[in-house]
Amino acid sequence: MEPENIRFGGGSSVTILHPLVALMMLVAIVLILTLPRKHVIVPFLLTFFCIPKGQVVILAGIHFEMARILILAGLARWKAMSSPAGIAGGFNALDRAVLGCAVSLLVVCSLSWMQLQALVMSVGGLLDTLGCYFFMRYLIRDREDVSTTMKVLAVAAIINGACMIYEQRTGVNVFAFMGGVWPEAIRDGKLRSKGVFEVEVTAAAFGGTLPPLFIWLMSQAKSRVIGFLGLLGTTAVAITCRASTSLLAYGSGILALCLWPLRKKMRPIRWCIVATLVSLHLVMNGPVWSLIEKVDMTGSSSSFHRYMLVDNLIRHFWDWWLLGAHDYGSWGWEMWDTSNQYVAYGLTGGLLTLAFFITIISRSFGRLGIARKRIEGNLREEWFIWCLGATMLAHVVAYFGIAYFDQTQFAWLAFLAIISMTTSTIFEAKRTQPQMILESQQIELAEVAL
Repeated sequence: MEPENIRFGGGSSVTILHPLVALMMLVAIVLILTLPRKHVIVPFLLTFFCIPKGQVVILAGIHFEMARILILAGLARWKAMSSPAGIAGGFNALDRAVLGCAVSLLVVCSLSWMQLQALVMSVGGLLDTLGCYFFMRYLIRDREDVSTTMKVLAVAAIINGACMIYEQRTGVNVFAFMGGVWPEAIRDGKLRSKGVFEVEVTAAAFGGTLPPLFIWLMSQAKSRVIGFLGLLGTTAVAITCRASTSLLAYGSGILALCLWPLRKKMRPIRWCIVATLVSLHLVMNGPVWSLIEKVDMTGSSSSFHRYMLVDNLIRHFWDWWLLGAHDYGSWGWEMWDTSNQYVAYGLTGGLLTLAFFITIISRSFGRLGIARKRIEGNLREEWFIWCLGATMLAHVVAYFGIAYFDQTQFAWLAFLAIISMTTSTIFEAKRTQPQMILESQQIELAEVAL
């Protein structure tokens, strides 16, 4: 049966705010408003991963989750600056794709339901996505900021990893005492830890996608300890949640890192993968996407459900392509549970929103590929870009097992902001370098003439 709290009009009807959470929020807001820009990202991002999503303040029927309040505080700080700074590298193609995806989801969902509650929910989602993304774009301006962001994620992984190990040993979720946490999940008699996250599978996505970033931190002399501890923490998260999604994402990221020696031969490798999938589709008894059904890393995975989500999305294309769909829960057993980001965007935002989401992924890979080629020969910089690409692959894999909807989405938005800033900086440096060389040559000629 579909839970009532997963659609608009659902969720808590009363304010849930633990005194400790209220204190944490007060401290975080003060720090966001007063700290120098380079340090704001610490309280802003870390607080996301220390407060359960169920902590919420209800005002005039509108849900203000703690993350949303932090985002509003961050935007207020940005707006209140005497001379508000822009985003590093300017507004680029990846930024446009993120903007397009968020706005498309708002418009399509509102037109599809034609209800005030749907509009309110969509506006809230728009604020969460664009507010967090562009505030992170404002905060992350150079490599030092990137390193700080990754260190904050490492601390979040350490905290949640330790808490999830404790949860496995005692059956007690230390975040549950705050309230607003879903009941514990047990499958085949085994507890699936979730820490601060709303469900264990989003915890799986968080734990499974971070290893390449922490491995890069370990390659930096000043960040090896925090990178190593972060890797231990994210590994603990990936294991204790007992989900195939975490193991697949984790393995995909590590596999991508192992392809580092083949970085100059990725085009033929990609075409070989495409050719292999097409060939399998032609010779298999079922469609090629039925391979999802055969993936089970824990012995108790709901891989058949994931396969049916994709299968029904394809078979019912004409039911959702324009304005999404309302009755997809009747397409099969538990089809209301859209535990696949691609399926979720299609069913709620139609083909346009799904296309924007795929564009985000495509442009991220494309910009990283171009950036790596432009700095070819600088192995330290190439390795950094490669680690970002490996993390993106881990997210692509994780999205087949879950749709991000809690704290995990903010880790995703922070990662996109890192890609956008990093690639824009490299592109801008390459554009200005010829002009700088020309100006230097002109100065030398002028000196010779004198």
